[in-house]
Amino acid sequence: MNADASPFSDGPPAPGFYAVRLSGPGAVLAPMAGYSDAPMRQLAAEQGALWTVSEMISARGLVLGGDTEKLNLGRPYAGEQGRVVQLFGAEPELLAAAVARAEAWFVPAAIDLNMGCPVPKIRGKGGACLLQTPEVAFTLIEAMRAATALDVSAKIRLGWDTDRSVEVAQGLAAAGASLITVHGRTSRQRYTGEADWDAIARVAASVDVPVVGSGDILDVETARQRQQASGVAAVMIGRGSVGNPWIFRALAGGNLEADPRPSAQARAWTALRHAQLQTQFYNDDTGRLTLRPLRKVLPKYLPDYPELHAELTQVVTVADVGRVLAPLLDSVPQGGAVQTGAMSSVSTEYAGSYS
Repeated sequence: MNADASPFSDGPPAPGFYAVRLSGPGAVLAPMAGYSDAPMRQLAAEQGALWTVSEMISARGLVLGGDTEKLNLGRPYAGEQGRVVQLFGAEPELLAAAVARAEAWFVPAAIDLNMGCPVPKIRGKGGACLLQTPEVAFTLIEAMRAATALDVSAKIRLGWDTDRSVEVAQGLAAAGASLITVHGRTSRQRYTGEADWDAIARVAASVDVPVVGSGDILDVETARQRQQASGVAAVMIGRGSVGNPWIFRALAGGNLEADPRPSAQARAWTALRHAQLQTQFYNDDTGRLTLRPLRKVLPKYLPDYPELHAELTQVVTVADVGRVLAPLLDSVPQGGAVQTGAMSSVSTEYAGSYS
């Protein structure tokens, strides 16, 4: 295979992805390291997320490292559409090359620049550090735009330690960003305190490109209130969607319920399906490695069943998940997998949520 040939699609989607997706209601799945991998993105997309964003990928690693088209951080699930690939880096040439490689290998709908990650290990390599030198970030967006016909966006925080979000957003828009996502905290705050949605509203009013707001969106009611009050084009949901992909369906379809989650049985079946998707995507029949990252996710599907949480954080295989969840399921198919023949025993509520 040609190093820059995609094994996943005949060609990229047309430009203007963000404008098309924002023409309807809904919310966006946030990029979350260790969470927003292909199985979680699939569940969110099935429930109507406007688009999903990959875990962040190092531009340097993509271009100069040992990464291949099999890189799980960027690799789509079969038939995946509406997935934005997020890159981080601080060098224009490397980011431009990484955009070209990501587009060829992973066929994204758009490319996003991470300017918000506050994790110390990427300091000096991009992420929130770019908020200290926004002029560098503007050159990065220009280089990325020159490397692709796809939409290029950026996800920022309010600033490094003080709010410079309007200044940064205006510079990014002038550099060619098609969309800007703003998380309402500074990098110094990390995840403490409350997100400042007044600051997000100021950004939305200051630029002529769509702004997506992020921060502390944990339920449908908050999502609607924040979007309406701030004037953003959409909200981005991270923690609030873990174990609750139905939040996207509620926001896409106008569901007025504050908590759109279905019955315990339907949630248990979805948790089991998540485990199956995890094992299938990472191609590990034993599940001994692939389900370990899911241990922190599975209890989120069933917050009202704390007696199951300890066992869910110890599962090794899909069969283990089925065994733990058996009290909530009508029946568990062989191996704990949600197979075609077993779907007849699943409630109409569960089956309908994936139509």
